[in-house]
Amino acid sequence: MAFRDHLTGALRISEPTSVVTEIRERTAQSGGTAVLFENLPGSPGHRAAVNVCMRDNLARAWNFDPSELVDLMGWAMENPSDDFVILDLESAPVMECSMEPVDLTRLPIPWHYPEDRGRYMSASIVIAEHAGVRNVSYHRQFIRDSDHVVARLVPRHLTEMLDSARSDDETVSIGVVNGADPTVLLAGAMSFSEPLDELTVANTLHKRVHGRPLELVALENGIMIPAGAEYGMAATILLEDDDEGPYVDITGTVDDVRQQPVFSIDSLHHRNEPIFHAIVPAGAEHLALMGLPRAPTIKAAVSKVCECHDVVLGEGGCGWLSSVVSITPRTEEEPRAAIMAAFEGHPSMKSVTIVDSDIDISDPQRVEWALMTRWQPDRDTVILSNQRGSSLDPTRTQDGVTSKIGYDATIPLGADRKPFTSVL
Repeated sequence: MAFRDHLTGALRISEPTSVVTEIRERTAQSGGTAVLFENLPGSPGHRAAVNVCMRDNLARAWNFDPSELVDLMGWAMENPSDDFVILDLESAPVMECSMEPVDLTRLPIPWHYPEDRGRYMSASIVIAEHAGVRNVSYHRQFIRDSDHVVARLVPRHLTEMLDSARSDDETVSIGVVNGADPTVLLAGAMSFSEPLDELTVANTLHKRVHGRPLELVALENGIMIPAGAEYGMAATILLEDDDEGPYVDITGTVDDVRQQPVFSIDSLHHRNEPIFHAIVPAGAEHLALMGLPRAPTIKAAVSKVCECHDVVLGEGGCGWLSSVVSITPRTEEEPRAAIMAAFEGHPSMKSVTIVDSDIDISDPQRVEWALMTRWQPDRDTVILSNQRGSSLDPTRTQDGVTSKIGYDATIPLGADRKPFTSVL
């Protein structure tokens, strides 16, 4: 399977759709289903897709129960592999067509919100190599002109690579990839405390889901990219910075203008009739891609202290700041221990709710019901002060400090379960 194979049941929009706000507006009306835009004036021969990497959509396409995705991703994180299949240029679907000269304005790259600086690639991953280390990560990219973008880099591994290169007055060769198989997209959204080649995690995930290793192909600059991607661009991170932002971020608030690195897009390849992946910021797919890769680390941490069944990072917390964790407590202390472990598994969180296994944690109404019928505020609440916070939390201090809260919404151990059990 490739990216386009996950669109079999997508809602197809044949009416002309402008890349300026209309893709976002129509996506908001889709109810979370995958959507394929087939008529994009200004980008003849190109299509665009949204809502591909949703929890239920991926589970259905891969024949997994949604709750199994957490364990699947956790297993891939622990078992990276590098037995890739390397294709030549003639065999790689992403190399079927080349755009000469490069002109990013001909691609169906959306201008999502009126508040944004302009057109942005929000779903394109960056594959970088420097000093023998490879990194795969997401970075929103403002289309500055026909062959340059300005990318927002947060202080993580790619920033470390770039700082090291720039200290020696060196540029960094990268590949910019759009429309990769979702196994690659999920791996690219993962973060690790130590440098780890995310493509090796994607390869393990790909083998488990599709039954064969991930296929790669080399761009002109030597960077290996997924051979079945819709678009592949050889690019260079220059020594130059430029303005990036404003931009509506995952919280729905407008992010600041900053000086950020400029990428030169040196070549552009794509499949026949390519499908551009367009993640709408603060939309359901954006929240899913933020939250899905965090769930395995939370579950792994909680599983060390109790029996943990599933983890969901909800849309209300932007797929990042809050989670609901399903457990089966064996002692009175385990729900509180689960709260503390969940924060250790994902330190950026601000809120954790612990529930019993009979609660559908993907249903916010059922989670709230568990809180209102099983949680006693003065007994079942954990409040932590002076904690490391997330940059997405506008209430944090200038030093990045916040407070956090945990809710124990499990049935008291040893209690008669009947009064706490819904027949609905």
